[in-house]
Amino acid sequence: MPASRPLAPRVPRAPLGPLAARTARAEAAATDAREPGPAARRPGVLRAPRRRSSAAAIGVGCLLALPLLLCSPAPVAAFDLQGHRGARGLAPENTMAAFRKALAVGVSTLELDLALTRDGVLVVAHDPYVSADLARDPDGRWLAARGPLIRSLSLEELLRYDIGRVNPASAYAKQWPLQQGVDGERYPTFAQVLDLARSDARPVRLNVETKIFPDRPGDTADPATFASAVVAAIDRAGMTSRTTVQSFDWRTLRAVHSLAPGIATVCLTIRTESNDNVADRDGKPSAWTDGLSLAGHGGSVPKLVKAAGCRSWSPFWRNVDATGVAEARALGLAVVPWTVNDPAEMGRLIELGVDGLITDYPDRLRTVLVEKGKPLP
Repeated sequence: MPASRPLAPRVPRAPLGPLAARTARAEAAATDAREPGPAARRPGVLRAPRRRSSAAAIGVGCLLALPLLLCSPAPVAAFDLQGHRGARGLAPENTMAAFRKALAVGVSTLELDLALTRDGVLVVAHDPYVSADLARDPDGRWLAARGPLIRSLSLEELLRYDIGRVNPASAYAKQWPLQQGVDGERYPTFAQVLDLARSDARPVRLNVETKIFPDRPGDTADPATFASAVVAAIDRAGMTSRTTVQSFDWRTLRAVHSLAPGIATVCLTIRTESNDNVADRDGKPSAWTDGLSLAGHGGSVPKLVKAAGCRSWSPFWRNVDATGVAEARALGLAVVPWTVNDPAEMGRLIELGVDGLITDYPDRLRTVLVEKGKPLP
């Protein structure tokens, strides 16, 4: 993380109440079907010896002769606490209200999804279409069915929809009993979120996902167009060093790397019986890995991620084990699983040595980090 001035200490959050604890257990028991891309988170004081070695003498000389900054231990990097879709469990997902909530709770990274409108504006949206679970029309009525593709709408047309709360009649709403609606929220532009991050007193990062699908090419812009728009927006905002681009569809990641090697990319993966974006199909590479074969890399997902040029691996949290974390770390990859909401599982993953976590409940993760004695963002 870039250096910043010291932050005022935050008060640790209180333990989860009964409703929140029950909610966390329920979320851990069932994967959100709308979530992934492919188919549809004192040591003791030592006494100095009487006779110092030359190395010890040099250490004392450093303390006496050089500025304290040069002699102090390197600061411990804070755990990467990523607020998923802002803070989906607490505020309407992928809205400015959710991003402001995440910043108020205290995240190091805002995680969000991107789509491209007909007039070429990057907007924040998980689905490539206007979702009936989230959107009300200009008359305030919930959509009766899935709305139009975002790529078919101008920004002005898209902003007619209110996405400030979940449709209470939907099954999706039952997953978020703690979410507080904010009527009047609209689809944000990517530029708005970049401005919000830049205006924060801390060096907040962004982790942006290109929502693109090799099996549904008509739903979105093509990989090259999508990647070019994302790179241009990040460059205009001067946020290259503070933004990562992630995707299940690695075509955009490799395009981003080609256009702007300074923007770090993150390979998203999921491996379940019904959803697997890295497994070879009929002896051929997955359509999601841009021609890279899992079998050709010894069946190792971390090696496949490394070959794709990603600096970080972001696996589905249920797929994470000690072996995978160790292999990824040996390859120089950061490991940031998605999307974990159960405090017990957060603790397990932290003990495995992951570099961060993506969560809908950043408040819960802060509490777990305090319990584990980890530095907070």
